[in-house]
Amino acid sequence: MPGWAVMRALGLAELSNYTVHRELEGTEAEALAGMLRIIDTFEEAVTAAGRRRQRRQVFRVSERSYFVRVENRMSTKEAHFILAELIADTHNDGLPDAAGGLTETP
Repeated sequence: MPGWAVMRALGLAELSNYTVHRELEGTEAEALAGMLRIIDTFEEAVTAAGRRRQRRQVFRVSERSYFVRVENRMSTKEAHFILAELIADTHNDGLPDAAGGLTETP
C-alpha cells in the first residue's frame, strides 16, 4: 500500500522548516482526505464562542498543497501543508532503495 507524508512548513518562504506532520497509508484519494482532515482541525477553536471569534482561511496552492491561516483576536497562526508520496525506502521490498534511478513515480 502506498505511503504518504503530510509535510508541514513553518516560517517565512526562504526560511521554512519542513517537518513530517503525520504519515498516512492508502490510496492517493485516502491520503488527500486525511490531509484535509488535518487542515480542518489545525488550530481549531474548542468552544462555540471561540469559533465565532476565529477566522480560518484555507488556500489551495496545488492539488496536494494547502496554506492555512487562522486568526484570533490576539494572534495569527499559519502553516503550509503538502502531501508527499513515499517513492523510495530501503526497508520496503516494493520500493527502490534510492530515488536516483526513478524515471517516473511508481
